[in-house]
Amino acid sequence: IDPKETPMIIDFHVHAFSPKIAARAIEQLENTCQVKALSDGTAEDTLRLLDKWGVDRAVLLPIATKPSQHGVINSWAAEQRGRFIPFGSVYPKSGEAPDELSRIKSLGLHGVKLHPDYQDFYADEPGLDPFFDEAERLGLPVIIHAGVDPVSPDDVHCTPEAAAKLVRRHPGLTLIFAHLGGNELWQRSLDCLCGLGERVYLDTGYPLFCPDELMKKIIRKHGAERILFASDCPWAPSDEVRKKLFRRGLKDSELERIFHKNAEELLGLSL
Repeated sequence: IDPKETPMIIDFHVHAFSPKIAARAIEQLENTCQVKALSDGTAEDTLRLLDKWGVDRAVLLPIATKPSQHGVINSWAAEQRGRFIPFGSVYPKSGEAPDELSRIKSLGLHGVKLHPDYQDFYADEPGLDPFFDEAERLGLPVIIHAGVDPVSPDDVHCTPEAAAKLVRRHPGLTLIFAHLGGNELWQRSLDCLCGLGERVYLDTGYPLFCPDELMKKIIRKHGAERILFASDCPWAPSDEVRKKLFRRGLKDSELERIFHKNAEELLGLSL
């Protein structure tokens, strides 16, 4: 594939917010992450960036940081269909979580986004098994932030080791671990998570600091057929992530799977 003539691009990891909270949310996140956001947090500005970066479609990942946000966030996400492929979010320890999972399904959202560092749980907590069982019963893929996050850098809520335990306890659930299975913990992801489980995917979100050769090892060990192209916009630009993948000398067939085919098959998209 010529880098200037890439196939369809589906970015599997993009964040945007309702206009009512976008400015406040971006300001808080910039202060936490000490990184300047690339968008103003609105869906409209995110689409402007996707156009600039040559992205065709994007999976929109909202995050409910408290139970009271379930309804509003998921209703807003459902309204973003079009270029966006929206997921919902649930605060998994909430007593309302099972009902909200059912509502996510009924709204036609494509899966569930979890961020354990912001939602106060650990990925391998046995107490959350019923939640993950219900997601599996409903056929909802679950994408989880994995690895270090600036909100709790010394207390990683989803290490690659914890992710591996979750996989072993729920082999029938489709799980997607963001950031190549563990932001800043990529060697550990390679050692204990890569190659595990037929329903386990890794996304490439915010990989700019992962050494190129280590990234290639992760892709090859896990299998290009279970890697999802992702940027983590507004924190990393999709075109830079794409360039990083091209530098790795992957086969054209591997790149096509990563850029769009895996997402299409996983989510049952007909594009």
